Amino acid sequence: MMRALSGVLSYDLPRSRVLGVLLLTCLVGLAGAPFIFPGTQALNVAAKILVFILLVASYDLLLGYTGIVSFAHTMFVGIGAYGIAIASTRLGADWGSLALGFIAALAVSAVLALAMGLASLRVKAIFFAMITLAVASAFMTLASQLSDFTGGEDGLNFQLPELLRPSTEFMEEPLLGVMLDGRLLTYYLLFVAVLLLIALLLRVVNSPFGRVLQAIRENEFRAEAIGYRTVVYRTGANVIAALLACCGGALLALWLRYTGPETAMSMEIMLDLLLIVVIGGMGTVYGAVIGSVLFIVAQNYLQALLKWAGSLVEGVPVVSTLVSPDRWLLWLGLLFVLAVYHFPGGIVGRLRLAAWQRGRKKS
Repeated sequence: MMRALSGVLSYDLPRSRVLGVLLLTCLVGLAGAPFIFPGTQALNVAAKILVFILLVASYDLLLGYTGIVSFAHTMFVGIGAYGIAIASTRLGADWGSLALGFIAALAVSAVLALAMGLASLRVKAIFFAMITLAVASAFMTLASQLSDFTGGEDGLNFQLPELLRPSTEFMEEPLLGVMLDGRLLTYYLLFVAVLLLIALLLRVVNSPFGRVLQAIRENEFRAEAIGYRTVVYRTGANVIAALLACCGGALLALWLRYTGPETAMSMEIMLDLLLIVVIGGMGTVYGAVIGSVLFIVAQNYLQALLKWAGSLVEGVPVVSTLVSPDRWLLWLGLLFVLAVYHFPGGIVGRLRLAAWQRGRKKS
């Protein structure tokens, strides 16, 4: 059984008992979220965590494994989301429209990522980052201004196939207090899709292709001297990351039944991805899981926690102001600074280092 599990994980095991327990807890928590954490808000948070796990892992393929800094990642998220939304709006709320919109979004993402890679990855890192920022800004402007096609600033609301609609109920009575409806089916569609895509990404980063990407990250000139065409490998990584981001955007649109410029393509989402990659640990797919869970939970429940803490210190000068729910961004920033200071290699890097040091002492 352990050998089979190791094969599924592409022999990239956690290498830390604490990390293994955390990953298993996240997996069980997300798998049973509708039943363990009942309520609309908890289900929305769990769905957002799933989408961000995929988005962060795909971005880490660029930043952590290949050393590419790109600000166009959310552009591909938007392409996936708009592909689903436009197809459902124009062609109808059926499975054929979803499939056509998704395939078209994947094709556009692949072509754009390939063009950006071949045209820009020959330049130095900072110039490539600026080029991707310009392209992403241009696409967001187009999405905001092409009102007849994208809905402009208001975005697009669309219907899903009947099987995925919240009004579709598969049982008259709740199961363990939860209604088995189209909304629940959509959540598990997200869960299975993300699980399969993360397993695929693990296979990619632990393949010879992934090893070359890491060699390019460590020393591009040495990789070129050995004989690897670094532009080809970097462009390949760019295309794979773009396709995974496109899948994440499509899943996000399916869950929200809406997409707009701020929902899928904003710079705020791009910054969130950067923060989560650093918190979880660059160059580790598992870091995307741990970082996404911690960040999204803190982002959604920190205000409630501060409100509760504020009620305990109500009337106390200065302290009551500091723990006000309006200061949640301050505390989130402080938590990020502390995480980076105490875990410079990310949470996953720290846990693996601690496990390695314990093993070394025993030997």
